Amino acid sequence: TDLGRRFADRKRCADPECSMLMCRGKAMQDFEGPDCRFVSFKKGEAVYVYYKLIGESTELWAGSVGSDFGYFPKDLLEINYNYSNEELELPTDVSLICY
Repeated sequence: TDLGRRFADRKRCADPECSMLMCRGKAMQDFEGPDCRFVSFKKGEAVYVYYKLIGESTELWAGSVGSDFGYFPKDLLEINYNYSNEELELPTDVSLICY
């Protein structure tokens, strides 16, 4: 698979458009994304999760910190609030692309 285009073939979302928040968490440590597809954050910041990748990249979730959106390692997040208990399994589209 070409991971430059897509990290995983499937994802879990709260709704068919993956526009609803799944959960919110607190960053347990600083994270500096390796490229623009990732979102960076500082320890203690609130991170909002929109979808969770499944398949090869099960360690990556996608969400936002402030106005920035991107992927991050799920292990760095301490979940403190679940917005939805419903998880739909959907195909992923082409991942965020860096320009």
